[in-house]
Amino acid sequence: MRGYVPKLLLQADIAETRGVMGSSPMRLQSLGTSPEIPSFTDVMTGLVKEVDATVKAPDAVLESAMLGNGADIHDVMIAMSKAEVGLNIATQMTTKVIQAYEKIMAIQV
Repeated sequence: MRGYVPKLLLQADIAETRGVMGSSPMRLQSLGTSPEIPSFTDVMTGLVKEVDATVKAPDAVLESAMLGNGADIHDVMIAMSKAEVGLNIATQMTTKVIQAYEKIMAIQV
């Protein structure tokens, strides 16, 4: 037995794509905004606010530990580690966004 050989009709399976989507392709049209999908600006602003709150958290925990309000050095170290990880992720995301923008700008139309 030779094994399974799929029956392909490539010419019949490939459809013509010109004119199917109207005068301009969908990828060039604006997607618009809707309440379910936040804008890029809103997403980035929210991320920056979250990173800012994460970076400021160790100060509050340290102050609480110094005043003897229940926090200890372990809580301070955990908050500092979370802030460090959050800042590293934000830095990497910023780098990736800038690289994507540069790639898009390098595309010749």
